[in-house]
Amino acid sequence: MDKETQTFSAMHTPGAVLLISCYELGHRPMGLTRPLGALGAAGFFPNAIDIAVEPLDAEKVKRARFIGISVPMHTALRLGVHLLQRIRDLNPDVSICMYGLYAELNADYLLSHGVDFCIGGEASTQLVVLVQSLVEEKRLDRQRPRPIILKNGKLPSLEKYARFEDNGEVRTVGYTETTHGCKHLCTHCPIPPVYNGKFYPVQRETVLDEIQKQVAEGATHITFGDPDFLNGPMHGLRILRAMHDAFPNLTFDFTTKIEHILKNRKHFPEFAELGCRFVISAVESLSDRVLTILEKHHARADVETAIDIVHSVGVALRPTWVPFTPWTTLDDYLEILEFVDTHRLVYHVDPVQYAVRLLIPPSSYLLNRPEAKALFLTLDQTAFSYIWAHPDARMDELHKTVNALVQNDARTGVDTLETFYRIWKLAADMQGQAAPKQNKTTNLPAPRITEAWFC
Repeated sequence: MDKETQTFSAMHTPGAVLLISCYELGHRPMGLTRPLGALGAAGFFPNAIDIAVEPLDAEKVKRARFIGISVPMHTALRLGVHLLQRIRDLNPDVSICMYGLYAELNADYLLSHGVDFCIGGEASTQLVVLVQSLVEEKRLDRQRPRPIILKNGKLPSLEKYARFEDNGEVRTVGYTETTHGCKHLCTHCPIPPVYNGKFYPVQRETVLDEIQKQVAEGATHITFGDPDFLNGPMHGLRILRAMHDAFPNLTFDFTTKIEHILKNRKHFPEFAELGCRFVISAVESLSDRVLTILEKHHARADVETAIDIVHSVGVALRPTWVPFTPWTTLDDYLEILEFVDTHRLVYHVDPVQYAVRLLIPPSSYLLNRPEAKALFLTLDQTAFSYIWAHPDARMDELHKTVNALVQNDARTGVDTLETFYRIWKLAADMQGQAAPKQNKTTNLPAPRITEAWFC
């Protein structure tokens, strides 16, 4: 048996390829499911570990000849980097690849600190190409990917992940994505530097197969985790119709921009009929200046219109925020809190949202904005972000206080309404304003996924 045949046999041994996910918003990680399917379809027999819900299996690490670590977001990257030394101690000769948005954005650092390969977008296809190139000792031409049909059940049970909750109703959550990338260029988002305004639909058969497999495992609610589900509205709608035909009692949620809610308002009655329970939308701010810098392409009035569109069909809108930026004033922060209260959205916003601080990763489009250049930012490679301080020191102090309050209240099970008004009182006291009065009667519970921590 020649060396190439030996290498081929070794890499195709069960467990020779190991994929590790560090964190993906509390749902079953797409950074494992599709790469596992793609590698399985290519003749490999990969293992998987999701350290968000299970311990690192030392025997799996020792057995592996290639380890891919999924890092689609900042938190996952930090956790992944902490794993590197432990992996090297267990298996010094293994080839390590980090893949996902934050692998590409931080490739220079990672490649100089023990990572052998970095992959950005379209990770499933590129992982197969990479592993095959290691087998064949040459780079293969990339081919058009076939529909990925998942063959293995090596992922943790859906019961280990976050649940859907709504006024006493609890559902097991499955997860899929109908597209990759995004056609928008919001400056603070990590997707534009990788996809540059492009998005790619995932074949309908792939998405529906993923849904069917998860329903068979007990999923009764599906989260569509596309960066923007309405980048290709008809593609998504066709998938929803087929899903509803097959599973009429399945509910779902998706994420989309405020401007897409306005452009696609005619579809929302059908979304509701097909089982949509809530929609997430990145409002980020109500300040015209901040929205311009972030290039969100919506205004406060658009947010109010979007709320009316979504709520009028019995679906909940869950806005997300970036309330701490170098350009957000204390008045801006208070305006967000007043807006949430006025529009009866207290239970539609996870308290952690009021502590989100702008993250500026390497290659961020935000670095091209004159407002960012004026900050004279310094890259902290070990933190995978640029460091900034607010010109109003009170805002940095408020962030630290709110962040600590939110974490403590979440740990001790304080009701969202109580946390909200505690945050508002902190900000009001700092501005010298009277503390707001609690409005318990008009703020009713809203549907949510139980995992609220993310970045």
